[in-house]
Amino acid sequence: METKNAATLQQDPAAGNRWLVTVTQLPTEDPAGRMRMLRTLESLGAAVMREGVYLLPDTPENRQALDHLAHYVAQNAGIANVLRVEAAGEAQQAQLRHFFDRTARYDELTKNIHSLSVGFGVSEASAIARVLHKQRRDFEAIAALDFFPNEARGRAEQALAEAEAAVRKLLFPAQSGPVARADAQPLQRRTWATRRPLWADRLASAWLVRRFVDSEAKLLWLDKAAACPEGAIGFGFEGARYANSDSRVTFEQMLGQFGLASHTALTRIGSIVHYLEVRGTPVPEAAGVQTLLQGAVRRTASDDELLREAEKTFDLLYDAYSDAREVTRG
Repeated sequence: METKNAATLQQDPAAGNRWLVTVTQLPTEDPAGRMRMLRTLESLGAAVMREGVYLLPDTPENRQALDHLAHYVAQNAGIANVLRVEAAGEAQQAQLRHFFDRTARYDELTKNIHSLSVGFGVSEASAIARVLHKQRRDFEAIAALDFFPNEARGRAEQALAEAEAAVRKLLFPAQSGPVARADAQPLQRRTWATRRPLWADRLASAWLVRRFVDSEAKLLWLDKAAACPEGAIGFGFEGARYANSDSRVTFEQMLGQFGLASHTALTRIGSIVHYLEVRGTPVPEAAGVQTLLQGAVRRTASDDELLREAEKTFDLLYDAYSDAREVTRG
């Protein structure tokens, strides 16, 4: 994955020499405002140069975010000045870039991923998959704030992809290699597209793709009248490669087409998604899942954010159903 900030810095090398320095001061009697400001800066990946002074690469995305933050601080009787500066020379430029070096975090992640291989064939495959899925989320969190990617990121990404492929073979031994269609075209690192509005079936299908089919999938959210882009894999709408049938929603269709229909935890999730979309046989857990998804719709400001929230719900369901199956076996 590549963020807009990283793309901007790669496309415009000179931008890597320009910086935004934010100098802040908040009233001591406003701890809530201070905490919100700090969390915003942390979410942007800002480096702390000293107390009240924060550093970010000068990109349009960061400028816009810091302008909003400065406006918020000013409304709360504080001060936030955003200064545009350039490094005085190569030595200072290297020093400033070092604030954003994610190598140690990538290396630690790679080490954790490699350590999982000890359990291959010994530990329960579903348990390894859950841990590995968390490692994928950790990688995405680091990469989202990686303004200057280096070889450490590539090593972590490769280790993650190799471990995911190995665990997929343990979970679904009937499959050889990555999940593929009948025509044997690979489904890895593809663009997947569905239509708005997003609800249970489309959200669950997107989660299924990212967790079990194409962990590096790029998701597109199409408006109602928009055509599916050439090369993208459509799902969850009429005419898409993966769509509803007379008796099954898209999620259930995908389970069958990807060879996952015998996976108990996934089929139980499928029954919930089916009920939330087209009703039919009542599922006790459906009401709770509906409440969680409705809350995610209200809280989130974008489709990408909504998917991230929905993925947490489906992860919890998958873990709960997998654990229940393991207890039953025991």
